[in-house]
Amino acid sequence: MDTILIKAAQLFLSLSILVIIHECGHFFFARFFKVRVEKFFLFFNPWFSLFKYKPQGSETEYGIGWLPLGGYVKISGMLDESLDKEALAQPPKPWEFRVKPAWQRLFIMLGGVMMNFILAFFIYSMMAFAWGEAFLPIKNVKMGYAFNEATIKAGFQNGDIPLTADNVPLEYMDAKTKMAILEAKEVTVLRNGEVVTIQLPGDFIKNLLSDKKENFIERIPFVVKEVTGGSPAKSAGLMEGDSIVGVNEIQNLSFYEIQQLLAANKEHEIVLNVYRNNQILSLPIIPNASGLIGVVLKYRTASEVYETIRVHYNFFTSIPAGIRIGMNTIKMYLSQFKYIFSKEGAKSLGGFGAIGNLFPAQWDWADFWFMTAFLSIILAVMNLLPIPALDGGHVMFLLYEAITGRKPNEKFMEYAQIVGMILIFALILYANGNDLFRWLSNK
Repeated sequence: MDTILIKAAQLFLSLSILVIIHECGHFFFARFFKVRVEKFFLFFNPWFSLFKYKPQGSETEYGIGWLPLGGYVKISGMLDESLDKEALAQPPKPWEFRVKPAWQRLFIMLGGVMMNFILAFFIYSMMAFAWGEAFLPIKNVKMGYAFNEATIKAGFQNGDIPLTADNVPLEYMDAKTKMAILEAKEVTVLRNGEVVTIQLPGDFIKNLLSDKKENFIERIPFVVKEVTGGSPAKSAGLMEGDSIVGVNEIQNLSFYEIQQLLAANKEHEIVLNVYRNNQILSLPIIPNASGLIGVVLKYRTASEVYETIRVHYNFFTSIPAGIRIGMNTIKMYLSQFKYIFSKEGAKSLGGFGAIGNLFPAQWDWADFWFMTAFLSIILAVMNLLPIPALDGGHVMFLLYEAITGRKPNEKFMEYAQIVGMILIFALILYANGNDLFRWLSNK
């Protein structure tokens, strides 16, 4: 339960920041072009609000709604999700959105997306300034990588060290490298000291999208740092410094694979193969109902085990570094985005549960800001989709007006807005339905 609450708190804080920054972009450009903003809300507030306040002499009411599906700014003279047709039936006023030139309205509509991109670049820059940038060369991961079932069916084996993808050398296991492997026809790996060539099947990506388990994980040893009193590990005789190297008859396992086997054998006796004082011991143990045995790990990340290259930046050099990281992330996300429109990609869509699971089980500010920057890019890209009710839909109609010199019919705009809202809510329901289905399937 604590893990769920920590992930939920991170998700809530991250989305709140992103929504406020996004709406600030619309608000800033609206006020810059002297367009009145009637409301500025975090979350939606149908029927009632959790909080609202209108400063004396201000034209804008600020508030917090109860429906955490985003937020909005209500701009005078604009047909938005409020569908306020009564206001649009009145004669145009000089402070309204609809009387402004198309190019000004375009900036107002793109303001939210622009702010999300800027926020992502800023976060990446400050992360580079605060923590630097770590690079783990693939060749340094001596235990190789762990793969999911779809990747293993394609020909990989746990412990493989990828070397090339379509004859292009692979240096670091970043998002770019993973995409290169996924889209390659041929991959070479180092396996038990020998170079092996894998011919990837044509349906590799299709199968991979259907597999929800993690992939390309650096294998690290399962080394015990501390044993918890009264735990299954204490009863089994595990000691500080022990290395668990196998489970039952399965040998040469990494922490990730052992963790999976423990989870699969909750409250069932298994035998741990433990390396201690240059010999292998067999210790029977029963993982608890959570699949845990009660130990504190010596190593949690690959950077604690393998030699990592870390680049440090001062304030000024961190800015171009952050922009570079942000641009690479955008390119990576766009390269993956096309797969969403496949049958398998649609099934892989996730809602709030899937997004929440992207955050770590323990609160870590570096991970939190990294995920917030990534979600900021996702929010910006998704908002650019040419769907009515999204910023991209409004931009599409504004571009039509700029090119033809004619505004779309208001009745058409009203119906388009309704259709767009239906599509968005249907997508939200579908994505969260996928989360529920996956949760029930794992019960």
